[in-house]
Amino acid sequence: MKLTLVFTLPFFLFLVACPGLTVAQTNSTSGTSPDSPSKAKTTDLFLREEPLTFTLTARMQRIVRDRTKPKDDSLSVKHPARLTYMDLTRVDTVSLPLTLIVRGNFRRNANNCDFPPLYLDFLKKTTKGTLFAKQNKLKLVTHCQAEDYVVREYLIYKLYNLVTDLSFRARLARVTYVDSLRKRQNETRWGFLIEDEDDMANRNRLTEQKKGVEASAVDSLSMARLAVFEFMIGNIDWSVFYRHNIRLATGPGYQKPAVIPYDFDHAALVDAPYAQAIEPDNTTGIPDRQYRGPLYPGWLLKKVFTEFNTLKPEFYALYTNDKRLNRAYVKQTLRFLDAFYSLINDPTAVRANFFNGDTNGVLFGSFK
Repeated sequence: MKLTLVFTLPFFLFLVACPGLTVAQTNSTSGTSPDSPSKAKTTDLFLREEPLTFTLTARMQRIVRDRTKPKDDSLSVKHPARLTYMDLTRVDTVSLPLTLIVRGNFRRNANNCDFPPLYLDFLKKTTKGTLFAKQNKLKLVTHCQAEDYVVREYLIYKLYNLVTDLSFRARLARVTYVDSLRKRQNETRWGFLIEDEDDMANRNRLTEQKKGVEASAVDSLSMARLAVFEFMIGNIDWSVFYRHNIRLATGPGYQKPAVIPYDFDHAALVDAPYAQAIEPDNTTGIPDRQYRGPLYPGWLLKKVFTEFNTLKPEFYALYTNDKRLNRAYVKQTLRFLDAFYSLINDPTAVRANFFNGDTNGVLFGSFK
């Protein structure tokens, strides 16, 4: 049963229709946003929790129809656009030229999503002193089929942020899409921005590794955390070797590459209608989880399970405290998480799910 969101947050809209829109238009800003101090070096788009509100004005009908993936990213169509938002401290608007680029694989396909995911591609020199200072190309997760799934996926990013700093940060946004030629009706939907890959790596003093490796050849602790997390949320749409919804990074403190996940829309916890389904248990009706990580010693998994047990109150609070979520969905989610916690605290269930029934004392000893 698909659930809906109840939206309760107030927001300001500033709609600009500009038929002759070009990227060459100059940046007109006045004042600074409460998110963006005048000193750009202190600006961090992802440090604050409250949702952003901004408007994207472009030839939206053309963008929504841009679904053919190019052979190379450099061949992607760049759609001239303008982003505007309200500076609440001065009751003034900030207007930034940028280009919008349709991105993605599965969600780019019109058969899967009515509205494609986007890149917001800024010119850095135009963003100085604004909310988007020092940003270049940002991923925007859009509403695809229905915006309740956007908020659900956003919360999974927040869950993993609690597990480790080696994670992508996200910022929820209320986005208004305006067609500059008025060929498509304006719409305001939930979306969220994802931290740039280089920014994530730099924040952790790491460098991204472009070549995939076997899951058994990466840092064991970061891999175990990731694999248990994906197991918790019911997501099997990832691969380390093919770097599918996974990034690898190397640097000080890591003798082997560390792993960082993203794109969680196929997780059972999101319950998107297009997701690759995990069959429910015949008795409980709760989707059966599938562990896709390497086989690890019992002491390592126990360390990770202890971390997850410690984080349980914070995990649950993300859902119980979020008023945007339908209460029936919250109840369903907590039930799904309850099943995970029951499993990782049951030695018999741990053996069956994480060791493929292996009773070897070296692997399983700490769970006996």
